Amino acid sequence: RLSKHQWGEELSEQEQVEAETLFQRYGYNAFLSDRLPLNRELPDTRPPRCGKKKYPDDLPTMSVVLIYLNEAPSIIKRAIHSIINRTPDQLLKEIILVDDHSKDLMENLDEYITLVNEEFPGLVKKIRHSEQLGLTQARLSGWKAAVGDVVAILDAHIEVYVQWAEPLLARIKEDRTVILTPVFDKVRFDDLSITPYNAAADAFDWALWCMYESFRPDMWLVLKFNANFQFLFIRSPAIMGILVADRKFFGEIGSLDGGMKIYGGENVELGIRVWLCGGSIEVIPCSKIAHIERAMKPYLPDLGEMVKRNALRVAEVWLDEYKYNVNIAWNLPLENHGIDIGDVSERKKLRERLKCKPFKWYLDNVYPLLDPLHDILSYGALTNDLKPDICVDQGSMPGNTPIVYSCHYYSPQVCSEINCKHTVNLFVDNYNRCLVDTGFGNIPGLYECKLAKEKRFHIMFCLQNGPIQNRETKKCLEIAEDQDGYYKLVVQQCSGQSWKIQNLIKNH
Repeated sequence: RLSKHQWGEELSEQEQVEAETLFQRYGYNAFLSDRLPLNRELPDTRPPRCGKKKYPDDLPTMSVVLIYLNEAPSIIKRAIHSIINRTPDQLLKEIILVDDHSKDLMENLDEYITLVNEEFPGLVKKIRHSEQLGLTQARLSGWKAAVGDVVAILDAHIEVYVQWAEPLLARIKEDRTVILTPVFDKVRFDDLSITPYNAAADAFDWALWCMYESFRPDMWLVLKFNANFQFLFIRSPAIMGILVADRKFFGEIGSLDGGMKIYGGENVELGIRVWLCGGSIEVIPCSKIAHIERAMKPYLPDLGEMVKRNALRVAEVWLDEYKYNVNIAWNLPLENHGIDIGDVSERKKLRERLKCKPFKWYLDNVYPLLDPLHDILSYGALTNDLKPDICVDQGSMPGNTPIVYSCHYYSPQVCSEINCKHTVNLFVDNYNRCLVDTGFGNIPGLYECKLAKEKRFHIMFCLQNGPIQNRETKKCLEIAEDQDGYYKLVVQQCSGQSWKIQNLIKNH
């Protein structure tokens, strides 16, 4: 629930109730959106040199697909308006709306489409699913209906910036095997203001949750020249969901995995598959889109279970001998996890037909920062015998202070023991961060293991069904009750406390 201040002090009580009702329906301030102009100005947040670039005249045409479920009509109208106003007429082939069976039929949106098509005959088309099929199927429906040379598949809660299309189309004109994504700026869900974001690679952890990955210029930043202008792009392991591709190449390489359900994983699967099977993924800094960060997603109140199922499907087809990392990240047994991932036989045949590379090539050449866990001794939730209903947890992010928290067994509480050069390092979460005794006070730290060694922190070591002790300081990781009756993690002289990790792989 948003505060009165966030809705605006000038609103009456009745207007605030209406605003709250719309927020609960859409996950953003639709009350404000309904009162903003469709052609609101956006600041130019591109890198300064982008505005000076000249692009070829003979660029390919683009079909823009907007997918949505239970979206405020004013948001969709603003997306359409910005695309028409900020895309050259000769480049914009069509705008295709894909409604994944929204509850509201939105007659006023249909009226707006009619008005647009009176001015631009046949420009806007609408597809409505007769039942809810999920994000992947909605994207596939839009792609199959498209006729432009290039297809851009976007969320409907976006606005495009000036000259957003030209750098994408120019890059695909040069190389049809690239799948591209613009850079997102964040539109706040409460006041719809814009927070500019810098370009970053679109990546993921072993649970296949998407995240931004800061890039090193020597690794990600690539410059290409031709006779007329310079391309600037970032090689990226995956995409965040919005994609731009040569329409035919997208089909040749397998489009999207139709076996994905509802939400999550399809963008990671696409990224891995494209890299392994002859294409590449790039982020284009000169193409920018403003994207609303919804306060809650429309499909499911808890998307974790569906993301888990889809992640296991990706792992089974593409990750080869590294697929166990996904099981560990989701705290699942390595064998017989009991989750139905659907039939993957056709996707495996696709991999064979495309003569795709092994996943090790991807780790070595595309995403070496994704560090696989080798020589795992045990993994899962880490509990103390004194209080077995609380688990070691990564704590607030960003941050480096682990905590104990009520056990929920998801990735922030998944620990693993790694046998490394005759020592046993204790990791927490999917970021391969080590539990350490920093030497400063009695609060443990949680740091990327390489950084911990550089800072000469003392890495904690674990013994199954025993203490967690540091071999140098001889101190133990233990729990202690504070003055308020809550438990916290401490590093102190060992008192005999014993810890247990859920899944033991190897006796040690």
